[in-house]
Amino acid sequence: MHKYAYQNIVKVGIANELDIVLAYKRARQLTQLTGMPVPTQTKFATAVSEICRNVLEHVGEGSIVFSIIEQDKHLYVEALIIDYGRGIPNIEEILKINIQPLGGKGWGIANAKKLVDQFFIESKLNNGTKVKLLKKIPANHPPINKPIIEGWNEYFNNESRISPYEEIKQQNIQLLEVMEALRIKQMQTEHQMDEIKSLHNNVSALLKEREEANGMLQKMNKELEEFAYTVSHDLKAPLRNIQGIAKLINKAVKASGNEQANMHFEMLNEQVKRMDSLITGILSYSKSGRQYIEQTTVDVKNLLLEIIASVALPAGLEVQILSEMPVLHTEEIYLRQIFTNLIENAIKYHDTQQGIIAISAIEKEKFIEFAVKDDGPGIPEEYHEKIFQMYYSLHTSSNDSTGLGLSIIKKITSEKGGKVWVESQGRGATFIFTWPAETA
Repeated sequence: MHKYAYQNIVKVGIANELDIVLAYKRARQLTQLTGMPVPTQTKFATAVSEICRNVLEHVGEGSIVFSIIEQDKHLYVEALIIDYGRGIPNIEEILKINIQPLGGKGWGIANAKKLVDQFFIESKLNNGTKVKLLKKIPANHPPINKPIIEGWNEYFNNESRISPYEEIKQQNIQLLEVMEALRIKQMQTEHQMDEIKSLHNNVSALLKEREEANGMLQKMNKELEEFAYTVSHDLKAPLRNIQGIAKLINKAVKASGNEQANMHFEMLNEQVKRMDSLITGILSYSKSGRQYIEQTTVDVKNLLLEIIASVALPAGLEVQILSEMPVLHTEEIYLRQIFTNLIENAIKYHDTQQGIIAISAIEKEKFIEFAVKDDGPGIPEEYHEKIFQMYYSLHTSSNDSTGLGLSIIKKITSEKGGKVWVESQGRGATFIFTWPAETA
């Protein structure tokens, strides 16, 4: 088999939870640079994370090297994970189809194998284990040559230290983008099924078409189930990393007797739990086209206070609740997603060190009209409609803006029979959305 390998791109030592986060990030960056779609990026990075976690849990340390290789005239991103532990004596059994090891040992190997195009493992008794993961680069990939790869290597070596919180935030945004694409694809398939039923009157032909459509839906459901596993690991693994790191630091702080620091760590743990709950809710929302989300009693004022306490609010900015807020019988995750997005946007794009973000509510017939007003730079009138389009970002210089937040708000309010718009003349902007006034 002809095989030509380019120079290695980047190496990561595996010795703690942050190293797993870094290995995951490098996998996402390389697959993005080589032109792979977002779902493929997520699958490869998750496979890398699974194997690295096995190394950390069962051996304690190891390393991973990322490379670009050419094999049979195709380019691949390769991840080579090496440890020097005792080896895996039952590796053949673990790799058998439908084998699901108990207690977690071997589970990462079995799942990682499903997520890559090629999987190789070599394990010798008392001589460690080598795992090689390969993902094929698309034929229409961007230019890849030795100078470009050297540029990647230099970038990774000089990149600033990663933030686990920012990784979770980025993964959350990417999750919404991918799940939205899958939902659209599923809706298109269901629409095609409806057209088939209306056009075919012949019973035998109708049954045949229905069987084909059912097969298509079953295949799609299987893909969604596999992806659900990927994204749940993708989002919750960094949360576990933060919890583990916080526990280690907290032990040191407790030994010093600093009561204020202890209180801060309790707040940190509470925020991690809240983020875990939010992730679960977002996953439910992403499947909302096919899955019912239970309505609960939501005190909007308490919800806003929770959100305000959880966002990173600069010292000079203040968030005020100007009016009485209703108590509604509705889906809490929807309102949490909308208010969090609008408040964080008002903070992120404010251009002065002092400012006020004001939140109000007015009941109008069968709807509540909520408003989030800021005194920031404002939004020119020609962009009032464009900012609600998918992937459109008015502030292109923002590194963490994907142009999805406002389009998601528009979709949520539309599904609830309401609407969203922005009012801005000169400085300041007011985002207004309507919500069913179904009181608890």
